[in-house]
Formats: sequence, C-alpha cells, structure tokens
Amino acid sequence: MPLRVYNTLSRQKEIFEPIEPGKVRMYVCGPTVYDSSHIGHARSVVVFDVIARYLKAVGYQVVYVRNFTDVDDKIIDKANQLGIDSATVAERFISEFYEDMDALNVERATVEPRATEHIDQIVQFVEKLINAGFAYQVDGDVFFSVEKFKEYGKLSGRKLEEMEAGARIDIDERKNNPFDFVLWKSAKPGEPSWESPWGKGRPGWHIECSAMSSEYLGETFDIHGGGKDLCFPHHENEIAQSESISGKLFVKYWIHNGFVNINQEKMSKSLGNFMMIKDVLKTYHPEVVRLFLLSNHYRSPIDFTEKAMEEARKGLDKMYALLLRVDQTMGFASNQTIEPGDCWQQFCEAMDDDFNSARGIGIIFDTVRKVNRMLDQYENSGSDQIKQANQIELPFKEELKYENSLSDPIKQTIRSGLADVLRIGNILGILLEQPAVYFDKEQTQRIDQKSVDPAVIEKLVEERNQARKTKNWKKADQIRNQLFEMGVILEDRPEGTVWKINK
Repeated sequence: MPLRVYNTLSRQKEIFEPIEPGKVRMYVCGPTVYDSSHIGHARSVVVFDVIARYLKAVGYQVVYVRNFTDVDDKIIDKANQLGIDSATVAERFISEFYEDMDALNVERATVEPRATEHIDQIVQFVEKLINAGFAYQVDGDVFFSVEKFKEYGKLSGRKLEEMEAGARIDIDERKNNPFDFVLWKSAKPGEPSWESPWGKGRPGWHIECSAMSSEYLGETFDIHGGGKDLCFPHHENEIAQSESISGKLFVKYWIHNGFVNINQEKMSKSLGNFMMIKDVLKTYHPEVVRLFLLSNHYRSPIDFTEKAMEEARKGLDKMYALLLRVDQTMGFASNQTIEPGDCWQQFCEAMDDDFNSARGIGIIFDTVRKVNRMLDQYENSGSDQIKQANQIELPFKEELKYENSLSDPIKQTIRSGLADVLRIGNILGILLEQPAVYFDKEQTQRIDQKSVDPAVIEKLVEERNQARKTKNWKKADQIRNQLFEMGVILEDRPEGTVWKINK
C-alpha cells in the first residue's frame, strides 16, 4: 500500500508523493534554547526522528533540517536572570539539548541551523516582503500585514475577521491590524542586535524559520513538522511570509504531533509539572522513554504517568528477554543477510498508515509471543544441537545474519522473526544494546532508585542458600520475605539463585 500521511493543511490523509521522486525534504521546528528540554520536546524530536528513519529505510533520500532558535525574548530574559549574555545561554542549552537527544538515541538531522548564523538571509527576506508590499516599517520595527495575504488562517482554520471580533491582545497603535506580527525588532539597550536597513535590531521568531527553510530546502518542500501548539500562529505566519514572496505553495504536507500530558493534566509551569528529560532519564532507561513516546499515534495526546512508564519498561524487558533467550538457546552466526519477513511487512503497512508507530509496536509484541512459542517447541525437540549455546555475540547494531548450513525450519523462522524485530527496533530507536548490558543497566537503575546495597542483598541470599542446604526452610522463607520487603525478587535456578529489583 502507498504511504499516506495526515496533512494538517487539508485536514485529511493523503497519498504521499514527494515533489522530487525518491527524495524527501523535511523541516521541523527545533527548540528555543532558553531552558532544559522537557518531555514534550522529546516527543516531537523522537516522532520526527522515527519518520526520517522510516523514510530512509524504505528507500528515500532524506534531507532533514531541524533548527535552533537562539535569539528570542525568552533567551534574553534568562540571560538577564543569570547575569550572562544571551549567546552563552543559548550555547549552554544547545549543548544540553544534544546530551538529552544523544541519550535518547536521536539521530542528528542533515542540517541543524541556528537563527543567529542566518541574519543576512533573514534581512534579505524581510526586504523582499517590504518591496512586495506585504510588510511595513515603523520606528525601526518591521511588521507583516496579515490582511495583504488573502489566505491567512488556512492552516489553522481560523478566519481573520473572526479572530479580530474576539481578539484579546495587547494593542500596538503602530500596527495596521492587531494581528500583524513582527518581522524585525528594533534594538533595545543590552539586547543582542545586528545591522539592518531599518537600523540595529534582531529578527522576529516566525521569519527565522521561513528564511532558514528556504535556504536549505527551497521555496517549496515536502514536509514541515512540529508540535501541535506551533500550528498557530507560528506555522500560519510562516506560510503567509513564504507564500507572499514566492507566490508558490510553501509546504506540501504539514505534520503536527500531539501534546504530552502529565497525569492527565497539561504540562504547565504554573502547575509545576514540567518533566525535564534529564530528570526522566534518571529513573528510566532511554529506550523505555522512546517506547513510551511512540506507544500512542503521534497525532494523539499521550499521558505521562508512572503506570504508563512501567508498562513501557515491562514491554521493553519482554523484547530484550527474547533476544537474550535466543542468544542463550541457539546463538547466532554471521555470513548471510536474512531477508525481511512477514513482521517487517506488517510494520511497513502500519507506518504507511500515517506513521502509526503504536500499531508497529503491537506487531513487535505479537512477534515476540510467536517466537517465544516457537522457542518452546525448539527447546523441547530434544536436539543436542539446539541445547548447545553459541557464544558468538549478536550484532545488534548491524543487520542480523546467519549461516547457510542451518536448515532447521523452526530455527530459520525464529531467526527471521528476530531479524525483523531488530529491523523495526532500528527504526524506532530501541533494541540497540546487547541484552545483558540492557538488563545490567536496568538493574543498576532500580538499585539506585530503591537505595539498596547490593552487598547486603548478596549476604542475605548467601544466608538463605545456607539455610536451604541445612533444610531450615523457615529461615529461608523469612529471608525471602525480608528481601521481598526490600523490593528484591529471588529466582532459584539450576545454576544458582539470582535476584533482581522489583519496581
């Protein structure tokens, strides 16, 4: 089936046909870098990271541009609070953004421009708007005249006359219309500024993205993305600016992701419920966070709760447990690529339906269950070859491969299913670690959360083992219960007792 995407502009799903066959040009609004990134930022970045990965995986050449807004009122306010210059503030939070996104396995965009590096292009863009009669200057400020762009409001569905009737905005008597927006702001004492034909000043927010997107992607490009909150006024204003200059369609497909709520409430500084990415990663493995963010369709809101995060953690545990089980049961070798199978095909069908990662994750879980059932058959078949663990490590960051000599159909099916799971994991940005490493990290994180001493646990486990050897079952049970109260679960295996931290 062809790829279909929901286009905010048309308010319906459309067959995706890029302007240039085989090539996708995509622009996504990045952060305004005045503070640490929160979980809402993470959702947008992860969603479009997965979209870019998928488009590449199915054969498109992708040019992906994600910008940084590094000059803005909020950045200047933060600089004044901290007693430093705004460039230092921006640099600090750009660096922190990269730390967060690298931890979340987010791939770098093709180009990641900063507004302050494109002042010349922005000034030229504003000049064109003035010369074309769509903008006017007052006292060193330049405003865009919304009434001159007859299609203003077409993205958000808002009509200018209705907005004017219900307007509750600060009145600037210098504007021709209350909804005219600033393209260039005249310099104020202590603020960063650049030379322009209208005197020293700095760009407005909306003009930055129009200038940078046209610089790298041209007057018309395929996909423009961002959070739902950017639809109006930011993206609406981008359309007005860009199409006023070119007279052409600015963007073919507009894609907007839904919000992240916190315990069914909108994230708000007034409520004090902002969840910063760096804080979330102290509690949850980065792949757990990605799995959670992708577990709802990208256009739907998603609710960040402890229950939802634990479900994501348990789900990822099941996936890694399968990888570990296969590795320990039958091992892997490496000289022939396994071709994609049914699981991959079903995943592609899900993603071709407006990038439905939630359904794609469900397909992984279905495959995990099927492969586990096949492993049950495989392990019970009595074959000596099956019971010999192959010590070769799984190449998790490369394509899964196997030997020509393997002919067991169940074994081949298991490996095919697992290869598909890993392919899908690479698109979703999960299952990128060795399973043993993943479980070690999970264990360490839970130990830190529970504030328990592993040495104390080991001592109690040894005491219980001694009690069991002397058949002192009462003491053994008491120790098990004591450990359980500490959040520790025991599992007695033929090779000995192992323990893990329970949430």
